[in-house]
This record gives sequence, structure tokens and C-alpha cells, in this order.
Amino acid sequence: MNDVANMLENALRGGEHRLGVRIYFEDTDAGGIVYHANYLRYAERARSEALRSLGVPHAEMVDVHDRMFVVHRAEIDYERPARLDDLITVATRVRQVAAARVALDQTIRRDAITLVRIRLQLACVDRASGRAARLPAEMRAALVRMHDDAVAGGKTEDGLAAVEGD
Repeated sequence: MNDVANMLENALRGGEHRLGVRIYFEDTDAGGIVYHANYLRYAERARSEALRSLGVPHAEMVDVHDRMFVVHRAEIDYERPARLDDLITVATRVRQVAAARVALDQTIRRDAITLVRIRLQLACVDRASGRAARLPAEMRAALVRMHDDAVAGGKTEDGLAAVEGD
């Protein structure tokens, strides 16, 4: 596989999902730098692909379980800009899974250079009412497996356990 194909792959390995993204003209401002809100679009796309790679796509969550994710909290650190025609990678890791929420870390990189760090709290809600609802069991189990594949000893670097009590 050549470098471009390798960068643009969609892969789940060792508890981290990686999605390659090419930066197009439409993503940038007049100076050729990615507009800040577009990083959230790349992160959303990567989360959707991570769920699909786990075998629990958003569509199934909505159609079968009448549940969906909403972003409850997002902390974003912009460290360096991405530019027109760059190949970037969005890496997604599960920090913690609770009954009705998931904490994720997403890092956007160009080669080995970190551009953006995003820490998210997603809430699982009932589609009709918009109220908090338990994660479907198979989705929760898949997210816990993803976390455990990434973190030795079942705890994150800041000491959070993978699974919070129900």
C-alpha cells in the first residue's frame, strides 16, 4: 500500500481507531488554513467510522434501539493548523464508558505532529424524548472492548476506570 492509501485508510488497531482525511479547498479559509469548526466535522466523521468498525453503526443504534449520541461536552485544544492538501489522521480512543455516556479522546495529527486535541463526553439519549437512556448492551460491550484493547490495566493515564458503575 502506498503512503497516500495508507494515510487514508479507516482502521481500528490496538484500541485506537484511525481515519485518514485529505484537506480540500472547501475546508480552508482564504489563507489555505483549515477553518476551526471543520476539525469538529472530522472528529464526528471519525467517531462514526469507529462505531462502524466496532460493528455498531449509528444507523443501527437509531433504527433498532431508538437511541442516539449527542455531544454533552467538548474541550478542544488547537495546537497547530492543518493546511490545504494535507493528509491528516483523526485518532479516536475510548476513555470511559458509563450506563448512558461515553468519554472519548480524539487527536488530529499530520504525520507525527499533533494539530488538535479533543476531549468529548457523549450522552446516549432516547430518540423520541431526547432524555438520557442506557447504551444498548452490544454497543456498550464493544466500546469497553475498544478501551481495554488500548489501556493496560483497565485504567486511563489519569486513573479513570474503563467502566463506571451502573
